[in-house]
Amino acid sequence: MVQYYLKRALRGLQKQPVISAINILGLSLGLACFMLFLLHVVDEFSFDRFHDKSDRLFRVYNHTAAGFRNEPEHKDPWLPMPLGPAMQRDMPEVVAFTRIRGWGVFIQAPKGIFEESTQFVDPAFLQMFSFPMLFGDPLQALNDPFQVVLTEKLALKFFGERNPVGRTLSLKVLDQFEPYTVSGVLADPPSNSSIRLGILLPIARYAVSDRGKQDADRWSRCSMETYVELIPGAHLSSDTQRLFQFYNQYHPKEEPNARTKGWWSKPASPFGYGLQPLRTIHTDVQIEGPTVNPAYPLILLGIGSLILLIACINFTTLAIGRAANRAREIGVAKVLGASRSQLALQYLGEALLMSGLSMILGWILALAALPLFNQLTDKKLVFSFAQFPEMFVLLPLLMVFVGFIAGIYPSIMLARLDPIKTIRNQLRLGGGNWLTRSLLTGQFALSTGLLICMVIMLRQLHFLQTQHPGFNKENVVVVNAFGVRDLTSTLKQFREKLSATPKITHISGVEIGFGANAGWSTSGFDFYGKPIQIFEYVVDQEYIPTLELEILTGRNFDAQVVADTQVSVIINETAMQLFGWSLQNAVGQVLDGYNTENPARNPVVIGVVKDYHFSSFRKGIEPMMLQMFSPFPRSNFFVRMQAGDTKPHLAQLSEAWTAIEPTIPFRYAFLDEELNTFYKTEQRWSTVVSLAGGLCLFLACLGLFGLAALVTANRIKEIGIRKVLGASLWSITGQLARDFLRLVLLAVLIAMPLGWYCMQRWLGGFESRIELAWWMFALAGLIALGVALFTVSIQSVKAAMANPVHSLKNE
Repeated sequence: MVQYYLKRALRGLQKQPVISAINILGLSLGLACFMLFLLHVVDEFSFDRFHDKSDRLFRVYNHTAAGFRNEPEHKDPWLPMPLGPAMQRDMPEVVAFTRIRGWGVFIQAPKGIFEESTQFVDPAFLQMFSFPMLFGDPLQALNDPFQVVLTEKLALKFFGERNPVGRTLSLKVLDQFEPYTVSGVLADPPSNSSIRLGILLPIARYAVSDRGKQDADRWSRCSMETYVELIPGAHLSSDTQRLFQFYNQYHPKEEPNARTKGWWSKPASPFGYGLQPLRTIHTDVQIEGPTVNPAYPLILLGIGSLILLIACINFTTLAIGRAANRAREIGVAKVLGASRSQLALQYLGEALLMSGLSMILGWILALAALPLFNQLTDKKLVFSFAQFPEMFVLLPLLMVFVGFIAGIYPSIMLARLDPIKTIRNQLRLGGGNWLTRSLLTGQFALSTGLLICMVIMLRQLHFLQTQHPGFNKENVVVVNAFGVRDLTSTLKQFREKLSATPKITHISGVEIGFGANAGWSTSGFDFYGKPIQIFEYVVDQEYIPTLELEILTGRNFDAQVVADTQVSVIINETAMQLFGWSLQNAVGQVLDGYNTENPARNPVVIGVVKDYHFSSFRKGIEPMMLQMFSPFPRSNFFVRMQAGDTKPHLAQLSEAWTAIEPTIPFRYAFLDEELNTFYKTEQRWSTVVSLAGGLCLFLACLGLFGLAALVTANRIKEIGIRKVLGASLWSITGQLARDFLRLVLLAVLIAMPLGWYCMQRWLGGFESRIELAWWMFALAGLIALGVALFTVSIQSVKAAMANPVHSLKNE
């Protein structure tokens, strides 16, 4: 019986190859898109589950209760160095711990000089986490301070071989290059790991460095992550009282100090530690760090579902269209005794067959599109059933579900046709059917809604990237000087070597650059009893002329003035307003409370600069001050060049750098490109929505094409009579297209308020944003109407040009 239905289904597909091909192509595109989005979502929600002990591994975090200093609840994973040993010593539930201290190093290897990320970790790291070790002994690999563990990818990069255990690398971990022995090679971590492995170094090496010695017993310096392994069945993660008591045991002065200053008055302590399950790290946005809002992958899956829904709707409408040419076959089958259930099963079988063929083609399309999709989402996804076992179940269920949803209505409708009317060719499968018209309207409403979102997102992104930030971001090169031992000397030599280059006008050394990956620094203090939080940037006297900032009052820094290198600061307008000053009295004011240990070194304002955006346009401009007295290293060099061809200038910069620092590669970026990294998320989402909108419109047009074919088939005799009576080509075309364009226009009208609502909410996340204008909605609507008109015209013109003799010969 199954073989019989399969043969009938294949014959049905062969009888109408063009429509069948269109049907399979549309469904394949929908499935390919949905599979990519589904893979993305499965990846996002499967992070860190591959670890054997993932249910017992937790990351420790700082927890500050809401209301402290009238601020919201705060959680962050940056912890003091002695925390891990203290937790294992004081809490019997903790059986192991590892600290992770991120670092950047330079490597001299047989294959060249490289810069790579490094993690200082405790030896228990390799036992707690399930990162397979390909070569070496995990129990011994991190016991010596001068051992390193590489990933397979890095082993090939440094040595050109998978097993370099026992060989030596020269690493500049701190101030100078030192030899390290490779003691192990780990398999490259999967894409769904929140711990991104670089070079693993024993934390014992960090502990003997000057910085490590300072951190070893300091509970006030938070610079590393700490993970703990609990005994099976332990409930320490939910015992907040013990965790808060543990915090106060090692920070005894913080709570009394907060109460003395009036920052906290509730009975319980505002400070404590918490335990975050390893499996939740990637999607827990309440704790600081590189996380993903779980709403985003779900929204992406929703967009994929809309695309797949439109593809299924197309399948339904085209199946009905195909039935117009198969009506007599259905009538004959019913006269010969075929039951409704048999016919329904036959046509449902065709739908499932098409779904299966579409799944195969969709899988091929998804594999072909995966590199582009990875580039778009900044991921490294693979269709791996070993990594994502859920896909074993989800993909077959998806195929059956799509085939059933797309084929159930046509199969039932076809099985109920009147055999007499079908044999006499009196059947009219109306394009005016309320379901097909509703489906068509829904398709175009969704497609137009996505087009509206596309237009507005692209406009907002263009606004963000072209809005003037308050300084001149053009023609500025940012040289990365991280790893230089003597930054002051290097900056001085860099300036001297380039001083004779007329095209290079200013060079400034700053601690923190711009962009999403540059970081930031803030200071909090009591200003006459008022809690103040202010952004702080360590710069030099060339910073303001390099960025061409406008000084509203006062003066710039002067390296020859001793006070400028000890107490002087320059603030922005927002900070001036926060402190309650004006341009007339700001210069000479003192930031009282900034330096409680030595009030004589409290900063003194020497100038006010015009507000500028040192962070994303998503936020408003916040209080900020510039200063020169901090000992923090100025590891970014801002180089201002005159407009023109930058290649020769870059060559001069590279030559000067190599002459000064031959062991550190010349690394640079353009400041305007660094600023655009603030908007990577918006850029990705606008691209996703643009592609989804275009695909939805294409699929909707396939459905429209099928429905137009159905209506044309039903009205073929009417068209013949009109031509015989003298109707013109364009009048017939207009008559056929009018009804469809009304439906598309209705869809546009439905999509506009929906698009307006969604985009108003999205734009609400930006302090600086565009205003919605009528032309944005009109443009999306015109695109939808124009494409629909073109699609309908193909069928309409074809029908209007047909010879009426063929349609009227039986009358």
